[in-house]
Amino acid sequence: MKIQRITIDPDPYEPFRLAQGYRVGELLFISGQAAIDGNGQIVGAGNFDAQAEQVFANLERVLRAGGSSLANVIKVTIFLRDMSNFPKIVELRGRYFTPPYPADTIVEVSSLYSPEALLEIEAVAVADEAVERR
Repeated sequence: MKIQRITIDPDPYEPFRLAQGYRVGELLFISGQAAIDGNGQIVGAGNFDAQAEQVFANLERVLRAGGSSLANVIKVTIFLRDMSNFPKIVELRGRYFTPPYPADTIVEVSSLYSPEALLEIEAVAVADEAVERR
């Protein structure tokens, strides 16, 4: 089975010695995406909505680099600094994912990679060419 590292340019994760994700056969395993720009700077400090937009944009970018998209996500794990944002996550799931919605785990954590980070999302997806379209 072929294992391929998923890369983007610029890659703000490179200094941290981790991969954006891996494609293993027809599955993609995407590292937790945070609200950071291409230079590794936090976007929307203190603003959950701005950070969520950046997180989903980053997730989509890495998925596309691996040959997939948000439409093919089958599992996400969402890390929240404050569970009071849960209703917003439900709304975002409806905006960025389509039925059937991905399997999901949402947990509240006391800290993420930066004190300013409010959420992080990791994902598992299926490659575009492996998806049977209706």
